[in-house]
Amino acid sequence: MSCGRIVEVADDRRHLSLSRGFMQVHESGVDGRLLGQIPLDDIAALIAHAHGLTYTNNLLVALAERGAPFVLCGANHMPVGMLLSLDGHYLQGGRIDAQLQANLPLLKRLWAEIVKAKLQQQACVLASIGQNDVVLLQLARKVKAGDPDNLEAQGARKYWQMLFGPEFRRNQEGDGENAALNYGYTVLRACAARAVVAAGLHPSIGLHHSNDQNPMRLVDDLMEPFRPMIDLQVLLCQRQGLLEQGLTPELKRKLVNCLYHDMQTAQGVTPMMLCIQRLATSLAQVFCAERDKLELPLPGLALDLAASLEQG
Repeated sequence: MSCGRIVEVADDRRHLSLSRGFMQVHESGVDGRLLGQIPLDDIAALIAHAHGLTYTNNLLVALAERGAPFVLCGANHMPVGMLLSLDGHYLQGGRIDAQLQANLPLLKRLWAEIVKAKLQQQACVLASIGQNDVVLLQLARKVKAGDPDNLEAQGARKYWQMLFGPEFRRNQEGDGENAALNYGYTVLRACAARAVVAAGLHPSIGLHHSNDQNPMRLVDDLMEPFRPMIDLQVLLCQRQGLLEQGLTPELKRKLVNCLYHDMQTAQGVTPMMLCIQRLATSLAQVFCAERDKLELPLPGLALDLAASLEQG
């Protein structure tokens, strides 16, 4: 699977349609002029971020056939709906059976792998901005199956204060840093959802997330190790003064470009979007007893991390 492009339509009075393998964007209205077009096969996800959009059913069907999620966002920049393919992989039925039959010890071990990777990535982010990463690295070494000591939450409390200062509070309805984080996570979630479906897994059957009202529990599990990349980009944008004007196109572009940021893996350097796809595929293989461990991103070099994101 290639990286593809995350496409966002954020302007009102736009009509989206399908024409000969392209998504076309017109001004709304009977005589709306063509504003642009994108090859459908280049679209990894389409994010609808404006109130006045209209679109054709043919376009939505074509996106679903290609496994590209169509994401609807609310006023707080968080996704309120997502259209996904029902047929993401030719082995989907067998893989979902294996997913359902996974026993609790396996689920706990996999969640511990994810928490450890997240803490390591958070430590790398802190190191890249000159903060002390020792506490998070120590927590990462102590993670047990199922994370019974909730080291993920312990790490988060220390991490947010060291990243954005002691007054910062994570808020899904907030502005400033919180609005940018919400948007970045929305893009990340769409990418993770696509990877989960393409791997033949069901997005609602989670490893750890268990909220009955969350239809994307597995997606939210798998995106955890990648959140720190969004966090660091938001911090760098804050330092550049890009948060003062709200969610501008430049700020959104930088957050979307995080998905193309290189991360270290056991197989070498790989763009984040492909890392997410490999993680989802490896999870399906673990469920099917084809491998033992998840393919998670490895901590990169701190200086390289900050430098590469600043160029994005």
